[in-house]
Order: sequence, then structure tokens, then C-alpha cells
Amino acid sequence: MDYDVIVVGAGPAGSMAAKYAALNGAKTLLLEEHGQVGSPVACTGLISRNALDECELDEGGFINKRIRGAFVHSPNNRNILLDGKRTMAYVVERKIMDREMARRAVNVGAEILISTKAEGITKIPGGVSVKVTGPDGPEEITASVVIGADGVKSKIARAAGLGNLPHVCSAIQVEAAYEPRNPDFVEMFSGSRYCPKYFAWAVPTSGDCCRVGLLSDEHAHEYLQRLLTEHEIVSKKARSAVDLIMGGVPVGTLKRTVTDNVLIVGDAAGQVKPVSYGGIYTGARCARIAGEVAAKAAVAGDASSGRLMEYERRWRADIGRELMLMMRFRQMYGRMTDTDLNEALALLDDPEISEAMTKYGDIDRPSQLAFELLKLSRNRGMWRLMGLLAKLLF
Repeated sequence: MDYDVIVVGAGPAGSMAAKYAALNGAKTLLLEEHGQVGSPVACTGLISRNALDECELDEGGFINKRIRGAFVHSPNNRNILLDGKRTMAYVVERKIMDREMARRAVNVGAEILISTKAEGITKIPGGVSVKVTGPDGPEEITASVVIGADGVKSKIARAAGLGNLPHVCSAIQVEAAYEPRNPDFVEMFSGSRYCPKYFAWAVPTSGDCCRVGLLSDEHAHEYLQRLLTEHEIVSKKARSAVDLIMGGVPVGTLKRTVTDNVLIVGDAAGQVKPVSYGGIYTGARCARIAGEVAAKAAVAGDASSGRLMEYERRWRADIGRELMLMMRFRQMYGRMTDTDLNEALALLDDPEISEAMTKYGDIDRPSQLAFELLKLSRNRGMWRLMGLLAKLLF
């Protein structure tokens, strides 16, 4: 084999998988189809404090702002303040961040090829042949294990017979002149007229600018235009919108992320939180496991699905329960009318509940907060809120 492990895709999950494959003794190659790691950007650029830690990064030059909470608006524009009273998230420049992660993978021994697109894979005795097209034309590179970190349209997952993700929604945003209500807080909006079943956002970047966008199953451009021109709050603040970006966001995981000689990780596996729709924290955690398991399997000369299933068992044991809980929340949220959303926000507009959300709030692992709110609502006789939380948890 040319390599022990080939990782396809140099996003955060791919770079982390390559880093841990190299650290565990594997001759590792990281492939990136674009001419630059981190381009084009298809991300809001808001990552949690935990995500930064999972990526094993310090607060470097890719951080624009520190965020401590959010103003959450209901469809009738009532809002509550969720204040973490400390840095809860960072607004980052993904191009710089992604390149730093790839550099760190190379620093520990991984090789990298840019402008090299993986076209497909073929099983061969003892491994996999990856068909690539690079600056010098088509060629084939072999490895014991291939890790597919190639996004929501993963060619590696399909070629390996692992199928497609259950659902992919659209994320769209612009960079706009926009005076944030408070530059230390993001603003979140809901309502069927602007973001049915999902939410919209205004994320401060620098100066009087925000990234304004939304998630949608269809007609994303139409909903964004409506948000910018008609929303009671956003339309009065957003102007000079530039730098339109759009991308796909997985909703739900692959049924299986392992087969002989192949692992799937990150967005390609659907390892994305179906509440915030962020995937860097979850992808990085899973990628560390993927790189380790792939390397040890390759070095041991056994890259069968039975050996590689260690990856599947470990990542599902780690984050599977949280993803299931968040998927239940997404399903419940998707069925709520504007009237339901108005009522829910009114129920949450309570000092004791705000205190609990400040103390236990963790967007990466929300189960503890949900249980604390359930206990609080039961003790205070808040039956409607208790019913909603019980549906979510049980």
C-alpha cells in the first residue's frame, strides 16, 4: 500500500482524523480537492468553547469575537436573554482555523495534497484504491483504510455502500452592515414566515457587521430576502449585504459509518447537532476516534469491518445519546406552530429558569439542562413546560 490511512477532506474533522492517524503510527495522507484548505467557506463561523478545545486549538488569530449568550426572539418578537456570563462561543474565520488544523496534522507526520479530488474507491486485496484527479491528472493511490471526511455529498460513503444521509437542509447567510443589539451576544429569530421549522441568526463579527442567515428545507434565497427586507427587527438593521454563502447541513446520521477498509466521519457521517446544526465539536470528537482506530487497524494488518466497528461503537457511546435527544427536540420543534413558539418562549421567560440555563446550559450536551428544567418545572407546577420537556426526554 502507498499509505496506511488516506483521509479525504481537509475540514476540521478530516484534519483531526489525519492528525490522530499519524500520531498512532500510520503513514497518513490528507487529500483536499480545493486549491486552499478552508476555501470555499460554508459555515456561520460560530463555534462553542468546547469545540475549540476538541480541535486542540488555542485562542489564536482566527478568532474575531467572543460570545457570551444570545437574544432569542419568538415569532411575535418577544425575546429572552440567555446570558452565560462568560465566554460561551467564538466567532471565527474558518479559512484560517481550518488551515491551522491541517498544518498541525502535517506537523505530526501526515502528508497533504491539495487540488486533489477523490473520484471514487475500489476494494483491492488488503485495502482500497482511491481514484484521484490532481494537478498532474488522474492516478490511483492505495491505502489499508480510507476515512471519508468529504462532507454531506460524500463520494466515499456512497462508493463504500454506506448510502446517503437521511436529510440535508440548506444554510444561507450574508455578511451585512448590521448594528447588533449587544456585540457580545448573537440574535436568534424564529417564525414560519422567515425560517419554518428552523431558525435565523445575526452573529456579530467586527465593528458594525453581522453574519445574517437562516436554515431552510427549500427556497432558502427567498426566505433570506424576506428576512432582510420584511422582518420587523432585521429589516431595520441590515443593509449593504455582501458575501453570500450557502451550504448543506446534515440532519441525522448514516445508519452505519463503517465497512471493510472504510470509515466515515464529520458531516459526511451526519455527526452534526440537530439543534444548533453545528458539527465541529461532534466531528472533532469522532475524528479523533476514527484516526486512532484506522491507524491501529492498518498497522495490525486487519482493516475488516469487524475490527473497524470499534470506531462506530465508541463514537455512538460518546455522543449518540445527545444526538438522539437533539433529534427529538428537532422533531418536536418542527411540529410547533408560531403560537406554540410564542407560548414556549413566554414559559422560558422566568428568572429561575434563566438561572438554570446559565448554570447548566451546554449547546454541545444539552441533556443535563433539559433534566434540570424538567425538575424545576415539576417543582413549580409548570405543567405545560413539564409536558414539553417530558416529550423531549422520554
